[in-house]
Amino acid sequence: MAAAAAAVVMAFAACGGTSQGTSSDAGSGGTLGSVLSAVTQAGTLGNVLQSFIGNTTVKETDLMGTWQYGTPGCAFSSEQLLAKAGGEVVAAQVKQKLSGPYKTVGINSANTSISFAENKKFTASVAGKTFSGTYTFDEQTQRIRLTVLLLSIDCYAKKNSDGMGILFESTKLLTLFQTVAAFSGNSTLQTIGDLSKQYDGLRMGFDMRKK
Repeated sequence: MAAAAAAVVMAFAACGGTSQGTSSDAGSGGTLGSVLSAVTQAGTLGNVLQSFIGNTTVKETDLMGTWQYGTPGCAFSSEQLLAKAGGEVVAAQVKQKLSGPYKTVGINSANTSISFAENKKFTASVAGKTFSGTYTFDEQTQRIRLTVLLLSIDCYAKKNSDGMGILFESTKLLTLFQTVAAFSGNSTLQTIGDLSKQYDGLRMGFDMRKK
């Protein structure tokens, strides 16, 4: 158990950045079709609207309890970067594109969850790989710092209409998935890397519902 936890956290600790990119749609018919497709396939409308971290404030008491994976999640680190990327339609399309890689890794509602306790301890499971430790929460930045052994990883909380998003820098999420799936170079995982390069300030992870 300890070895698995250390491997997961070491993967989390791998650093990486995002590069700049743009996205656009053209044509009234094509645009309308992409809007409807993205919104209906990416989850509830409430989770799509205002897809940037900090649009609503999560308090530490909101974290308490066990959160179970529902769908892929994403948000941008600011409203400006969301607008620069192409707005809510792009955020919904990102969620849609993540569905395939998540299934390939084996993530589902039965094996992916996180629990936060009032004593600052957490337990998490990603695709059945479990690890635990302590956490801190910065309400101003919405950053959750998870610490296991001597290693730490940052993620971000985002309040959704039906739960909460737990979101990571995309490069760290990619490294995590490669670790828990015990393989690398798979073409489906390349989707995550491509999205990382395409959009500045993109955070990807899990939209979760309270168990």
